[in-house]
Amino acid sequence: MNNTRFATAVHIMTLLAKSPHEWLTSEWMAGSININPAVVRKELSVLREAGLIISRQGKEGGSQLSRNADSITISEIYSAVKNTDVLGKKNQNPNPICTVGRDINDHLNNLFIETDKLVANFLGNKTLKEFTDQFE
Repeated sequence: MNNTRFATAVHIMTLLAKSPHEWLTSEWMAGSININPAVVRKELSVLREAGLIISRQGKEGGSQLSRNADSITISEIYSAVKNTDVLGKKNQNPNPICTVGRDINDHLNNLFIETDKLVANFLGNKTLKEFTDQFE
């Protein structure tokens, strides 16, 4: 995943964990992250779909965690926003006549799967609360 989606999602989740009884707006969170509120809303949608947050609309609207920060893992956040393999993408059309090109994507696929497992295992059961506690 060679983008900032994970970092943005963890930032959002940390803000929500630090204010568990408040409904935080995308505009307010965007100010902390220093990005466009539309980007925050996009990630909020993904986090909501994954069941990690709840949101409400209107004058008193905003978002909150769907459950306590000590029951949300960093690996859940990673899984919610992961859209590519850690190592990137495979080549689309390697030469099938070449002895390497013919099989490269099969071998890369195994490497990519193993690397993603290592990342998930490393994140393991680290909780959002453990991460958030670093900011006190």
